[in-house]
Amino acid sequence: MFEKLRMRGERSRSLAQALEEHLAEWARRTGIVVETWALPGRDVSAGVAQAVLATLVEALANIERHSRANVVSVAVTLGRGGLRMTVSDDGVGFSGPAAGRGVVAMRTHFAGLGGTLTVNGVEGQGTTVTGVAPRKR
Repeated sequence: MFEKLRMRGERSRSLAQALEEHLAEWARRTGIVVETWALPGRDVSAGVAQAVLATLVEALANIERHSRANVVSVAVTLGRGGLRMTVSDDGVGFSGPAAGRGVVAMRTHFAGLGGTLTVNGVEGQGTTVTGVAPRKR
């Protein structure tokens, strides 16, 4: 789906551009407001970009299917320690551990980067997905 991060003119897209495009299209299609808090100011490797985009796609699919959210907030940052991605919604949330194929897929994407992914829900207040991947040395 996002293997090459290429646009029609064969110019490479940055991770930030790919995220902006996907979020804008998803918001138009679903009618759910997307707030973008932060996007990476520099680019990442293709493998990292693929993992982040695949995780975002799955998180948004779960929001669309389950959350009844009005607003989704997204932040993807790069720092000395690595990459951090947060996707939060104001939907119905849940109690108990997060489970299901989508959660397993998101965790697998970040594990492939040497990172971790958590999913925390608060019943009646929404859900937050946080992925953290260490900087490659």
